[in-house]
Amino acid sequence: MSRPIMIVFLLVILIVTSQFEWRQPLLELDAAPSLSHKHQQIAKREDAVKEKIILSQERHIQRLNDLVRSLQMQLLRCRGENETRNATEIPHLNKQFIELERKHIVED
Repeated sequence: MSRPIMIVFLLVILIVTSQFEWRQPLLELDAAPSLSHKHQQIAKREDAVKEKIILSQERHIQRLNDLVRSLQMQLLRCRGENETRNATEIPHLNKQFIELERKHIVED
């Protein structure tokens, strides 16, 4: 009997908090025209910081993509060095390398 009561209690808390969160953005929209100049400056600074964070994350993602591309190329080279080289394997390796480069160009 205790579990169902606890579940109902948690459900009520969830509903109440979600209602509060839904109403909060509406209140913020109503108050936006009356924000003082100082609050607007703070909001602009926050936006600038968020934009810098996003740009930083994009640079990190680009570096990681470059590292992945480099590692994939090294892997292809190692595979080529470890395999017995004959006339049919070298064009196949070149074909894989070209396909890999095309894939990365399309992703970028």
